[in-house]
Amino acid sequence: MNSPNDGEVPQESQEPQEAKIGQRIHTYNVGSVRPSQLLWSNGPGALIDLPNLSVITMGTHRWPADRCQPIEEPRLLAAVQKVLGPQVQHLRMPPASASEGVDPLSAEAKMGVPVRPFPRWLRCVKCGLLGEFDVGVFQIKEDRFRPERTQFVHRGCTGSKASHKAHDADAVPARFLLACRNGHLDDFPWRWFVHRGPSECRGTLRFFEKGASLQTENLWVKCDACSAARSLVHAFGKEAADNLPACRGRHPHLDHYDKNCDQAPRTILLGATNGWFPLTRSVLAIPQGKDPMEQILSEGWKYFEDAESADEIRITLKTLLKQGVLAGLEKLDPASLWEAIQGRKSGAEKKALASEGDIKEPEWAALTSEAPPVEWPHFLGRKTEVPANYRDLISGVLLLERLREVNALVGFTRVEAPGESSNPEENAPMAELCRGRPDWVPATEVHGEGIFIRFNEAQVAAWEKQEPVRKRDKMLRVGHSAWRTARKLDPDKDFPGIRYAMLHTLSHLLIRELALECGYNSASIRERIYSKSEGPAPMAGILLYTAAADSDGTLGGLVELGKPEHLGRILEQALSRAGICSSDPLCSKHTAEEDRSLHLASCHACSLVAETSCEKCNRYLDRALVVATMEETRATFFACETTGFAVHEERAPYGSKGKR
Repeated sequence: MNSPNDGEVPQESQEPQEAKIGQRIHTYNVGSVRPSQLLWSNGPGALIDLPNLSVITMGTHRWPADRCQPIEEPRLLAAVQKVLGPQVQHLRMPPASASEGVDPLSAEAKMGVPVRPFPRWLRCVKCGLLGEFDVGVFQIKEDRFRPERTQFVHRGCTGSKASHKAHDADAVPARFLLACRNGHLDDFPWRWFVHRGPSECRGTLRFFEKGASLQTENLWVKCDACSAARSLVHAFGKEAADNLPACRGRHPHLDHYDKNCDQAPRTILLGATNGWFPLTRSVLAIPQGKDPMEQILSEGWKYFEDAESADEIRITLKTLLKQGVLAGLEKLDPASLWEAIQGRKSGAEKKALASEGDIKEPEWAALTSEAPPVEWPHFLGRKTEVPANYRDLISGVLLLERLREVNALVGFTRVEAPGESSNPEENAPMAELCRGRPDWVPATEVHGEGIFIRFNEAQVAAWEKQEPVRKRDKMLRVGHSAWRTARKLDPDKDFPGIRYAMLHTLSHLLIRELALECGYNSASIRERIYSKSEGPAPMAGILLYTAAADSDGTLGGLVELGKPEHLGRILEQALSRAGICSSDPLCSKHTAEEDRSLHLASCHACSLVAETSCEKCNRYLDRALVVATMEETRATFFACETTGFAVHEERAPYGSKGKR
């Protein structure tokens, strides 16, 4: 990460005092993050809380695009274009910094993602002085050989009572900020706040603590000139609306201010999780053709569509092999490839590829294929036996020994997490990654392994028609409608269905159980739910997978547990644990209409997982759809013997160890 110093002049700034005219611009290396973090936690517009600094990642219009390696994934690119527009032409990896051993004084050592110090207000740890970093009181102290030690210092600090010998004291970021639901972020209005509104006073401000604890009522800011003082407790809660100015519409990562903002600002803390929520799209790299050549043409058609001869194809292949863009090129014969290109140039197949925008249905077709591909470099599947006790409910298990997931960042939100709607316009307003319309977006690819479980469609369809299941469906719909109504959204849209809730809950139970045995923590295991009850091709399946950025993927511990002798035992254990929750009876009696929530019998003690693992942010969960609970025993899809609860005599539960 590279940070420009305080001399950089922001464009379109409404605060000319932010920079000193004529001051020289310097660039410092202030630290490093993993490429994947630039998608999930530290992307454009996000604050990075370094040991001694706080910086904000600048928009992608400032990134060195020529150092960002492209990723070829047509299906994901089509999904991104649906959100951001057809002008997006590329998915690119974040720029890589120079390798270790490079001279820290060289230009190569400064390659990376541009960042800027934010918030602008710093606090001296000795005297409590509050001030902007560019007013001359604070200066940056660089350590080129240990970038993480780069920091701001208060030159000539003499202590809070001016009684100590002058020396340099550490200056740390003031950890209060303003953010709003429209994605704006701004410095906390320290002068406005302490003077209770606009004031001509320009006295120095000091931050101090009063009391034994660090609660907000004990944190104070005071003006040295007029002696005005105020506690930070007035910046939070219901009274904050009367104590804070209107939102200025600031996007510090874009050097831009929006003209109008109708949202009230909210005080947040530096490092708070509600400061930045990523909006991403992801796909699994799946075979789209019947042979390797057809697959390569589908992925990299833009490299071959303008070719006019076989000789030109040979040159293109050599170039692509050096760049490492497409997998499997080394096995292709240029002459055969040229013949395939001539056949494809008829136009029909190219048009079909360009309109491909769906994500999960092509994945479902590949995962449920009768003959999974065994030679494609990014997708290697092997069918295995279904556990004996679940053959009436599960129709197939596929062990994915090799898979590749590609993720792309399309935007972010602040204050409020992205909604469950598939329509971005119905979620919290999405903040932009760059100035203007982007022609590329950041993306990453990971390699790993997984277990795919396909359920018997006839059994799932029959279960959905049961009256107790319909009752739970109605209860969840009430919560869904109330949740969307409270956010001024259409209450009748985007309900995923009771089938999804059952599959989603079972997926969470299996993630928690697999984490105890596979060697990966639960946060590193992710899910993809395939649920569709209408149409000619219904879906009912779960993919649990783990992946790593390394090209070799993961170690095989998850696939090993997908074998029938292990999977059956893990299913039994997961269902047994889910029957009784340590929060029962409160957990099992929870109803969605009580608090306008999107779950029924679910909580952190029994079925919630890390949000990085869940595709719905821990929404649409209900244990009663999977196993019998203390409150409901008739809506369960699986057997109830493992829980010990009585089953209603009207029907035997599905999956009662092969019995009906």
